[in-house]
Amino acid sequence: MQLARKTTPPFRADHVGSMLRPEKLKQARRRQESGEIPKEALRELENEEIKRIVEKQKEIGLQSVTDGEFRRAYWHFDFLENLTGVQGYESGGGIQFKEKQTKSHSIRIIGDLDFSGHPMIDDYKFLHSIAGDHMPKMTIPSPSMLHFRGKIAYGRYQADEDLFFHDLGKAYKKAIAAFYDAGCRYLQLDDTAWAYLCSDEQKEQLKARGVNPGHLEKLYARTINEAVSGRPDDLTVTIHICRGNFRSTWIASGGYEPVAETLFNGLNIDGFFLEYDSDRAGGFEPLRHVQRKDLQIVLGLVTSKFGELENADDVKRRIDEASKYVPLEQLCLSPQCGFASTEEGNLLTEEEQWAKLSHVVKIAGEVWG
Repeated sequence: MQLARKTTPPFRADHVGSMLRPEKLKQARRRQESGEIPKEALRELENEEIKRIVEKQKEIGLQSVTDGEFRRAYWHFDFLENLTGVQGYESGGGIQFKEKQTKSHSIRIIGDLDFSGHPMIDDYKFLHSIAGDHMPKMTIPSPSMLHFRGKIAYGRYQADEDLFFHDLGKAYKKAIAAFYDAGCRYLQLDDTAWAYLCSDEQKEQLKARGVNPGHLEKLYARTINEAVSGRPDDLTVTIHICRGNFRSTWIASGGYEPVAETLFNGLNIDGFFLEYDSDRAGGFEPLRHVQRKDLQIVLGLVTSKFGELENADDVKRRIDEASKYVPLEQLCLSPQCGFASTEEGNLLTEEEQWAKLSHVVKIAGEVWG
């Protein structure tokens, strides 16, 4: 089936965003943290490496480009701890994945939430300046993640849950407006909380802590909708849902059915990047809840966790299966996640990373024309 080339995101061949950090960048960051080199020297190296990977993304045929999250240590904390009222700190332990644990770092809410003077606005402006005629995409954590991963250590919010979520939605609304004013027309909200709400094991853990998963689902949907409300018509906002991605390991398992109706019919966004690279994500049946004709579903059928390339015919077959529930013109293809949700990165080489992305571009070209 030959379909017209998409000129607005998400694109037929797209990607989640983060990329493997080169060793010299990791070393430079360690040297800057120890005081051996100034911040300006690190930023200059980041600029050089971001220019390199943006050119590579263009070269392999992607229509959207990201900065690979090269200036971040984490996909979420770096953004969240620079919100007004949030503080990063070294916690007693990291986030536990299957057989691996992240570094000891976390965030806490210590005051009124707001968005002002955030360093990632300048990060986006640099990406925008080198994107050329390609679409620069900014990735930030969903507002859900501040609640899901943050410790509320502020009396006003401890006493008033509604106030916390009201202020959170308002802060994110300001953030989205600030990125738009900086030129951003493609914004992705990364969110692991929804995947936890798909997992029986994780939901039992939430209940053991006195948290009602159904209540969380309603709060998170309401807050996301508040954050994106009133956005300009030419701003595309997508959500990427992930079951964990650290050093090629994972956390949650379970198909999308428990939250499908809320996700696909209750969130006022433009598209979803959905993890579909393993049996842990379940089947395509939950996509039957997609009712909107303008909602784009990006199928994450290519794994970013390992370097071996998927059989192209198998990927095409799965796209065909998904099209039984959502029309082909509403589907796109990408890896299921980024290649380095934290600076450590997944267990594959940079050459394998580019081969994966090229594979996505080639398959998408053969499916959609």
